[in-house]
Amino acid sequence: MALERFGVSMDKGLLERFDERIHRAGYANRSEAIRDVVRDYLVRHEWESDEVQVVGTLTLVYDHHTRQLEDKLIEIQHDHHDLVRCATHVHLDHHNCLEVIVISGRAADVRSLAEGLISIRGVKHGELTCTTTGRGI
Repeated sequence: MALERFGVSMDKGLLERFDERIHRAGYANRSEAIRDVVRDYLVRHEWESDEVQVVGTLTLVYDHHTRQLEDKLIEIQHDHHDLVRCATHVHLDHHNCLEVIVISGRAADVRSLAEGLISIRGVKHGELTCTTTGRGI
């Protein structure tokens, strides 16, 4: 891999805040931090194309006492077995559960599945965390 150097002009206050943050995060230098910022930017834009192959995690918090909710969640996951890679179920307390589902496939399909699961009655919170397969970076 060939490295290329470039210069960046930045407001001093903004750079100081950036340096402070990357120091707390444990980066060895600005270059490493900037590479991660660029990668994150590229990954977010990768998801804009409906056809690109992506991977993400869907985190759901729900009340397991909601009638037939767990059955619906499982049924939908089975209906999309080509997208669902695995799921982890955690009992948070007597009423609340957390489920983390790893999903991969076409970006449009992954988003659609996540939206469908999040919108089920009884799901208190859901969030799709988008990442990359790593092939495009």
